[in-house]
Amino acid sequence: MNIIIVGDGKVGAALASQLSAEGHDVTIIDSNPLVLNHSAEQLDVMVVTGNGASMNTLREAGAEKADLLIAATSRDELNLLTCLTAKKLGAGHTIARIRNPEYSDQLVAMREELGLSLTVNPEQAAAHEAYQLLQFPSFLKRESFAKGRVEIVAIPVNEGARLSGIPLRKLYEIARVNVLVCAVEREGRIHIPGGSFVLRGGDTIYVTAALQDLAQLIKNLGLVDRKVRSLLMIGGSRIAFYLARRCLDSGMSVKIIERERSRCVELAEVLPEATIIEGDGSRQEVLDAEGIRSYDAVITLTGMDEENLILSMFASHLGVGKVITKINRIDYTDVFRRLGIGSVISPKGLCCANIVRYVRAMSTASGIDSVVALHSIVDGQVEALEFLAGPTTRHCGEPLKGIPLKSGILIACITHKGHTILPKGDSRFYPGDTVIVVTAGDRAINALENIFAD
Repeated sequence: MNIIIVGDGKVGAALASQLSAEGHDVTIIDSNPLVLNHSAEQLDVMVVTGNGASMNTLREAGAEKADLLIAATSRDELNLLTCLTAKKLGAGHTIARIRNPEYSDQLVAMREELGLSLTVNPEQAAAHEAYQLLQFPSFLKRESFAKGRVEIVAIPVNEGARLSGIPLRKLYEIARVNVLVCAVEREGRIHIPGGSFVLRGGDTIYVTAALQDLAQLIKNLGLVDRKVRSLLMIGGSRIAFYLARRCLDSGMSVKIIERERSRCVELAEVLPEATIIEGDGSRQEVLDAEGIRSYDAVITLTGMDEENLILSMFASHLGVGKVITKINRIDYTDVFRRLGIGSVISPKGLCCANIVRYVRAMSTASGIDSVVALHSIVDGQVEALEFLAGPTTRHCGEPLKGIPLKSGILIACITHKGHTILPKGDSRFYPGDTVIVVTAGDRAINALENIFAD
């Protein structure tokens, strides 16, 4: 497909890298020629210098024949105008990154008038992920599929834990619920394990399970299951606003530490049930004065990755039960997570994943057999994809043990008429079922048909 990306910042560059690697013809528009030169040298893309909202610039980039335009600048209004102009010129689909919560209602009411196919809000997506993690603090990461009925969760295997030293074929004896280990991360390497794979301390396992079995899984594995009732946020960003609103609605107590007085006043007005503290959350005396040790969970939301990292390490050192770290540098996600700081969320990474999912779904014209959901479950090294099987999908109704799959492909779950099936050799999928597939992140799978070896 012909794809135009307006804005060569972190999100735009990450999108250009992934989409060009998947074989799309990508053109990047930005007003900064130095940034564009770097992208042109590093990636297989075309670049155009100029204002992405200008008709002349968009024509130069080929907007009239573009299948998709993605407006990913740092300015919401510019993104909206860019999409509106591109649609007027004839672009097939448009996606805008919109961060201001005040625009939510307008986007719903005026999507057609604005020519928008999709809007993405990185901060709102990050808040949603953080909230999901707070529901089950023992998990490092959670991804939902099949309309929330199926989850892939990341579980640390600590030294001396019940899972340490056991082969996966004996997992059910300990878990006592149906689960499937679809990936194991060990010392920076990813394994798609078989039944003889032996777990050991320091591993992180990625487990597929039905939503209703998660609580029982935690109990049977002997994981800490302390409910989060109090949350401390360091940094009063948009993520803090979105997350605080959800946590307050669920009955949690919320405290936010923010440096800027004007932002504190804004948060106090829109979040009257939260406690807003004006102070420097990077200073230990401030954190001690606000009782950081007494909180069930701490999430670091400042604008600096390094500061978030240090604060999260400090909270973990104090024994805070759940620590979540926000980072902006997508390339460093894996490095940060290995430092033992708990869960990591990346607004820009989530934004990119949502857009790539949309692009892959566009690649399958019929919509059937295409990607319904896409998640990078090990920092981009492994992808979990959800597909809807159609009436023409091959191998429907056949036992899985007889279906030839490409190497490195694992069918992790099947949802049949609302029932979750963790597959075995005699399991089958039928038209209308959702099928969750796990594969290496460097392989672009656009349709369920692409997993078969024949």
